[in-house]
Amino acid sequence: MKIRTLIIMLIIGFISIYAMQEVTYFSMKEVNEYNFNGNTLIIPKINLKEHLNFESLENGVLIDNTSSEPSKGIVILSGHRTLLGSPFLRLNELVHGDNVILNWQGIGKVNYEVDKSYIVNPDHRINLGNGSTILYMVTCDPIGSLAHRLIVESSFIDLQPLDTNVKIDYTMYIILIILGFFIVGSIISYFYPVKEDRKFVFAEIVIITLILIGLFIHPISPNYFSFLGQLYF
Repeated sequence: MKIRTLIIMLIIGFISIYAMQEVTYFSMKEVNEYNFNGNTLIIPKINLKEHLNFESLENGVLIDNTSSEPSKGIVILSGHRTLLGSPFLRLNELVHGDNVILNWQGIGKVNYEVDKSYIVNPDHRINLGNGSTILYMVTCDPIGSLAHRLIVESSFIDLQPLDTNVKIDYTMYIILIILGFFIVGSIISYFYPVKEDRKFVFAEIVIITLILIGLFIHPISPNYFSFLGQLYF
């Protein structure tokens, strides 16, 4: 086996760690949120439907502990732009007039309309004492960097009865990750220039794919991938 083949296999192995993390992330959410009875963020334009949490960004979109109840004060939501489900990956696509919904237990279906978006420095602080009912969504910018923050502001529009039929199926995301890894890996191994080493590359792809399937069926704690935390954006 040639040295460059070993290097390619190491690179594939490194990438597979992220695939394993994402499969584990979605698998655990599938288990933990099976009978979810909490608050949900819905943004139709970017096809986002995400359960909210008060604990950590590693669980998805985080409700800032300084937030008020929707329609009664300021709400601040933070989310990763890459990895761990990448919930705010497409946040930059929102423009004035787009609809944002918070389905909030004890409050109802809270409708917001996007006003504007802007880029700030990481040390920027949102003014909590302005008496408004604005929804702030915060993520990193640009994609893959911690250099700045992207903030999208949305104004409260109206309040409707709670939607009790909000369901999120994470299985599709898991299947796409596994299939995507296997298909791309198979293409790489098929066209790999060192013909005699193609079987080794393909064998690695198959083994990792089987591991991903195993993590889907029997998910482990995302804490096993905590060493990647410094790379989340």
